[in-house]
Amino acid sequence: MTKTTQSSTDVQDMVAQADTGARSPIGLAGRILWFVPLCWSLFQLWYASPLPFIFNFAVLNDTEARSIHLAFAIFLAFTAYPALKRSPRDRIPLVDWILALAGSFAAAYIYLFYTQLAGRSGAPTQMDIVVAVIGMVLLLEATRRALGPPLMVVAAVFLLYTFGGPHMPDVIAHKGASLNKAMSHLWLTTEGVFGIAVGVSTSFVFLFVLFGAMLERAGAGAYFIKVAFSLLGHMRGGPAKAAVVASGLSGLVSGSSIANVVTTGTFTIPLMKKVGFPGTKAGAVEVAASTNGQLTPPIMGAAAFLMVEYVGISYVEVIKAALLPALISYIALIYIVHLEACKAGMSGLERRYKPTLAQSLLSFCGTILALVVLSALVYYGVGWTKDVFGAAATPMIAMVVLIAYVALIKVAADYQDHTLEDPNAEITEVPDPGPTMKSGLYFLLPIVVLVWCLTVERFSPGLSAFWATVFMIFILLTQRPLLAMFNKEKTLAEAGKEGVVDLLESLVSGARNMIGIGVATAAAGIVVGVVTLTGIGLVMTEFVEFISGGNIILMLLFTALISLILGMGLPTTANYIVVSTLMAPVIVTLGAQNGLIIPLIAVHLFVFYFGILADDTPPVGLAAFAAAAIAKSDPIRTGIQGFTYDIRTAILPFMFIFNTQLLMMNIDSWWHLMLTVTSAIIAMLTFSAATQGWWFTKTKWWEVVALLLITFTLFRPGFWWDMVYPPKHEMPGTLIADAADKLAIGQPLELQVSGENLEGKFVTKHVLLPFDEEAVSPDDRIDSTGLMLRQDDDKMIVDMVEFGSPAEQAGIDFDWEITTVSLPAARPMKEWVFIPTLLLLGTLGWNQRRRAKTLSHIK
Repeated sequence: MTKTTQSSTDVQDMVAQADTGARSPIGLAGRILWFVPLCWSLFQLWYASPLPFIFNFAVLNDTEARSIHLAFAIFLAFTAYPALKRSPRDRIPLVDWILALAGSFAAAYIYLFYTQLAGRSGAPTQMDIVVAVIGMVLLLEATRRALGPPLMVVAAVFLLYTFGGPHMPDVIAHKGASLNKAMSHLWLTTEGVFGIAVGVSTSFVFLFVLFGAMLERAGAGAYFIKVAFSLLGHMRGGPAKAAVVASGLSGLVSGSSIANVVTTGTFTIPLMKKVGFPGTKAGAVEVAASTNGQLTPPIMGAAAFLMVEYVGISYVEVIKAALLPALISYIALIYIVHLEACKAGMSGLERRYKPTLAQSLLSFCGTILALVVLSALVYYGVGWTKDVFGAAATPMIAMVVLIAYVALIKVAADYQDHTLEDPNAEITEVPDPGPTMKSGLYFLLPIVVLVWCLTVERFSPGLSAFWATVFMIFILLTQRPLLAMFNKEKTLAEAGKEGVVDLLESLVSGARNMIGIGVATAAAGIVVGVVTLTGIGLVMTEFVEFISGGNIILMLLFTALISLILGMGLPTTANYIVVSTLMAPVIVTLGAQNGLIIPLIAVHLFVFYFGILADDTPPVGLAAFAAAAIAKSDPIRTGIQGFTYDIRTAILPFMFIFNTQLLMMNIDSWWHLMLTVTSAIIAMLTFSAATQGWWFTKTKWWEVVALLLITFTLFRPGFWWDMVYPPKHEMPGTLIADAADKLAIGQPLELQVSGENLEGKFVTKHVLLPFDEEAVSPDDRIDSTGLMLRQDDDKMIVDMVEFGSPAEQAGIDFDWEITTVSLPAARPMKEWVFIPTLLLLGTLGWNQRRRAKTLSHIK
């Protein structure tokens, strides 16, 4: 076996161990390990479809579906993942069969005895508790097998905390819980293991993972890689730039950083080394690009779907908030690659056809214009049909999509030699972009269907993924027969058989990709359940406030550090659940107490980002190990280099916490949006130049300082502007009616309130209370927030808070005082600070260019 083949085998083993299970037994065991994942995928498709309601058969509620979902995951965790490194890979020992059956029975217990359990809610029998204990132990073991010890240890520590509460240090002590109470809460209700996390895994995540597996099996992953390479391979460091774009596109196909590294890295890393990148940097570029694949809308990592439930917003809102940070992060990585290529004096690979500058500009502008026109036609054109044809518009659009699919298949049939058949084949020149793109344009149609369902039809993520997956099933069954019909290379029967095999294998691989996520969400549910059972969330607020001294920056650094440390051993999804459960409410609460109102989505994205960054954090980052195996480089050095590239992503969460415009919030016009996007891109490119120590030439220390200052100013213009023009005009609480009268429709009422909370502690915090848009008078506006007030001398006191109102949700209680009311101050827009900032940047650029020319003349 050659070294290259050995390396490829090692990498594939690593992916199998991390994502799909390392076992591949033969005989009956192998057929069972193929058939059970197939059944899991079919079950999930049935549950997501409208068919159960149409036929009134096998209609399941959320709890029952979660129970069956986890039963499949635990069964496969014991059969697909060996217990130890020395355990057999080619057969499944008897003990694993027993554990798999026992674990799946314990998980399915809620479904099997749902009626009986509902009838004795809160009064479990001894049998219930025995099953719950067995299920909990086997879930921890399944987690260890599928994900390694870290998540199992975290979950076990929280379980011990549940029972050992009275013996804990005073700062985290609680009264403890009995075995009956704890097991009933964690296993027999939807507060623990079968909580929101497993619910999202059942409803949304499985279908998106299945959709990605089908795209990959159809050939979309290889197509995206080849397109990126054809467009960028000729540039300086072109293969590295292609790796960045390909990994971003592969994020549509795979939510796994490791699988992303292997999919694109086996092709791009050797090419990066060929044009001059050292093995360490070639692997690091792939790692940095692949970890960011989970940040890329419209299909983000599994944790993004959990935000829908935890934050209480639609998935479209999550996409909207995540779009700009993901965009500028990828643009910056391409620029970092460009700077590395400039430093090393690299060049790209040869192109078969070299267009003139005019042709290049015309092609670029034509492509952008075509995309804009096509997007406008699709959005407004279909919107028009919906207005005119009503319910008939949807089947009409479906017919148009089918016609487009057949037409694009016909186009692709003429360019099939441009598909990437062998990623390891020797490539000496860049293929032509046009034919390469035409060879698989139909792969974009399922993504268009998915985005359309999410953004225009406003279907739930689960239903959107279901219809996109149904379309992918149609593509898998028909693409080979249609290509065979147009190419006449094989018979329709042969092609049809291959299509059926592709479909079945994608259903199996999609389910096996879900094993780790299924048990991870369940194990993380233990942590969530312990938090709700013991009340440690309130303790965490006091603990973090004590450590940080109430300083928001220190609190955010503390949260980032926890995410990175936990993320070294936990998958992103589990890391997000644990850290967001413990820290998100703390950051929002302490921010409000210090006058900073932080949107909940900003805090959750903060945790999400650092959980993803942990994938390349030494010494454990598995993505770095996979890339290093391909690049034949040191994994620790590759991880460190990858993390230096990812610093650009690490600063973004700190910026959007304080400047929510980066999350597309508080933007009031198109030109304001363009200004925000442009300034953010320039800021990130400036930061990249500063951290790489190179712009047009090597940067001096004072230039690095100036570039970092410019970056900060472009990301947070309000920091300096607030020093000159106060952003708010504060009034005493007794003038709340005057303030409410002056607010425009859509502007919330901003108050500082203080009083005793339920624990008897005196607190002060800022809150935003939206009022009813139909309320006109000041009193009506105040009433619509849920506040009933009385004035005692010079104090405005909360007499009563309406249940379920904005005021109640903001945590205001009766007898609290409204100390101040804030109105937005009339001041020039903060973006005026960009003018001197950009002039300074231009001066630095001019000086760099002048120095670069001088150095080139000397050489």
